[in-house]
Amino acid sequence: MTSQAAPPGFDLQLPASLRQDHALAWFERDDGPPVFGFRFDSQQGLAHEVDWHQHARAQLICVEHGLLTTRTRHGTWSLPAGSGGWMPATEPHTVAIDGPLRGWGMALAAPVCVDLPGDPCVIGISRLLQALAERLCTGDAATSARQHHLVQVVLDEIRHAPRRRMHLPLPRDRRLLRIASQLLAEPADDRSLEQWARWAGLSPRSLTRHFREETTLSFAQWRQQARLAAALRQLSEGRSVADVAHALGFSSPSAFVTVFRRHFGLPPGRYLGRAGQADGLDPARGLASPTASG
Repeated sequence: MTSQAAPPGFDLQLPASLRQDHALAWFERDDGPPVFGFRFDSQQGLAHEVDWHQHARAQLICVEHGLLTTRTRHGTWSLPAGSGGWMPATEPHTVAIDGPLRGWGMALAAPVCVDLPGDPCVIGISRLLQALAERLCTGDAATSARQHHLVQVVLDEIRHAPRRRMHLPLPRDRRLLRIASQLLAEPADDRSLEQWARWAGLSPRSLTRHFREETTLSFAQWRQQARLAAALRQLSEGRSVADVAHALGFSSPSAFVTVFRRHFGLPPGRYLGRAGQADGLDPARGLASPTASG
């Protein structure tokens, strides 16, 4: 984060050995411990999205309760409870928190990330990685041989972690991006493919072909998954299934639950309440998964 102050209402907790300096300063330094852990807690969420910024260190963020949404140049990621989001060093991104959020993270110096993922992604958090994070979050970030061994195991766990399809890719073509941006702003907009093509100055055939080429999804799949991404945010705010279904243009609450279950493998309430159960979940279920789109 380029600013040296945490957003209002966002509590960031670092190990005691790092607290003598301003907490956020450590995210912009490659000296000191190669990896350090931290915990975060936001009781109210954030009133506004944290604008585009980047960090000198890579980050792994794990959500224990709530939902975190981040945008990068590659698209949008949603992190519900039990998910881990990987952000490479110096990758520009935004952060939005809708409602209370709690979890932990790790900040990794660039030199130890040479063979870790080079692009943002969502990964499964193993029980071993969870336990290592707890040690790093609560213990001193010492440079002892034991700490060095812990860091090597952390890196190996991240290196081999399964990826989850929680990414909603954005098209590159400016006309397609205009459509995608409008649908992200108004997910319930039910204009037909032909109407969207006319609005953007495309033929329906060109819209269909280029949307799949640039996002790997059909236009209908992408629109449905944009609605599901919005549903995750609204459900995390405490809105009822019926309210969310109506707000996002589903024909009924049961239709919404059916689509949600087909994508995520669980109904909304169970999916958002499954913190700490990452090892038992199917990493193929999520946004941008064509096989889950029906």
